Amino acid sequence: MALTKEAIIDTVYHQVGLSKSSSRIVTEGLLEIIKNTLANGEDLLISGFGKFLVKEKSARRGRNPQTTEDLQLRARRVVVFKTSGVFRDKINKAN
Repeated sequence: MALTKEAIIDTVYHQVGLSKSSSRIVTEGLLEIIKNTLANGEDLLISGFGKFLVKEKSARRGRNPQTTEDLQLRARRVVVFKTSGVFRDKINKAN
């Protein structure tokens, strides 16, 4: 099951003790900061959690698997996430 934005807002509401509307403002504000930082091409490091990296992908040749038609894929930027060592250890201990 995926964690939704609404579930995050509810968790902030219950665990932090903010009002529901304040929890929504804080959560949406944080997500907006993350989106703007990555959109500007900057990496984002959250200590104890991980690092979001913006990687440049060059244009390349691709193929439509249904028609086997060759096509040109454009250059683009993608976001990659790397977990911190602390977080990775915590995930592996849970199993």
